[in-house]
Amino acid sequence: AFSASSQIIIDEDLRGWKEVEYEVVRDCKDNCVTVCNMENFDPLGIHTGDSIVIAPSQTLTNSEYFKLRETAIKVVRHLGVVGECNIQYALHPTSERYCIIEVNARLSRSSALASKATGYPLAYVAAKLALGKDLVLVRNSVTQTTTACFEPSLDYIVAKVPRWDLKKFHRVSDSLGSSMKSVGEVMAIGRSFEEVIQKAVRMVDPSLAGFDSSALDKKDAKSYTGDADLESQLKNPTSLRLFAVARALEQGYSVDKLHALTRIDRWFLHKLKHITDMSSQLTELNSVLDINKDMMKTLKCNGFSDEHIAKLVRADTDEVAVRRRRVHELGVFPYVKQIDTLAAEFPAQTNYLYMTYNASEHDMAFQDNGVMVLGNGPYCIGSSVEFDWCAVSCVRTLRKNGVPAIVVNYNPE
Repeated sequence: AFSASSQIIIDEDLRGWKEVEYEVVRDCKDNCVTVCNMENFDPLGIHTGDSIVIAPSQTLTNSEYFKLRETAIKVVRHLGVVGECNIQYALHPTSERYCIIEVNARLSRSSALASKATGYPLAYVAAKLALGKDLVLVRNSVTQTTTACFEPSLDYIVAKVPRWDLKKFHRVSDSLGSSMKSVGEVMAIGRSFEEVIQKAVRMVDPSLAGFDSSALDKKDAKSYTGDADLESQLKNPTSLRLFAVARALEQGYSVDKLHALTRIDRWFLHKLKHITDMSSQLTELNSVLDINKDMMKTLKCNGFSDEHIAKLVRADTDEVAVRRRRVHELGVFPYVKQIDTLAAEFPAQTNYLYMTYNASEHDMAFQDNGVMVLGNGPYCIGSSVEFDWCAVSCVRTLRKNGVPAIVVNYNPE
């Protein structure tokens, strides 16, 4: 009504469609590769920065994946982009119809996630390409010997989960939409969706043991208006919707009903239901001694922490008892795996590592006999780095005396 133009724009409502992203790199010689594709857990309508993002995509068919990949390469070549480019799609959930939402011929927040998820240094490679080098001349950071002209092959799953701090601001709506409200994010790496989503939940809020609805019972969960209003909470997304999905599953909601309310893909909902079903089985046990080796291995492979298992089995069972049972009695241990994005065709030289129970051996040989220095905790926004000077000085002194040393710190920001 206040526009000076007599024209109006009528757009199709795409809310409920899948949101998919591709990171593409092209050089001056027209070499073009797709580095990473990512899929939003939430349907279109929520800002990518406020949505859970999974890499690589888990619900696309082979035809959908390659159609979107081919389109991304065509667009980048048509626009003449040299460097890195991010393309976001809206994909119809039941057909192969798609729309391009936006094309960012620059590094974006998603580019940072893609770099961390694949070990492919997009910013570094884009800078080299801008200086006139081609992808064949740039070294692969994973192998240090092959070229950067390759498409990473991931044998693991990455989950990015946003972190909010809305309780600090009064009169701010907790509803999620097209404007971004998160203040940070965490990234979890594993070999199954259940594993990475539970890892990420614990990283976002250390007071949570894993994927369940306990977050809704906390005092600061002010946007949750109660179980009587659960369906409204599922239809209208807030920062607590993941936990509202957990509450609905605990109350017996079917996957189809949840899909109708949230438009979240059924594949994700089935995986979350799997976690809830396993939690229910644990509550029926009388003691942690009822957990045999196979069951313990299955629980750990699906992301259950020792603390989470202890809370579910019995109220008087503690984390130490579960760990003692797992380590000393059953012999269930995690393994250290190396980020290898070349399908083991070439040896990986990177120190980019993650831990998982979905394995049978370590990728690394630990023979350094070094020293681990514990840091002073998280660097929150507004604090300065000099507060951890003692850890830095300690490591420098150890290395000066020929002792291998590293700093391990916790930083949720």
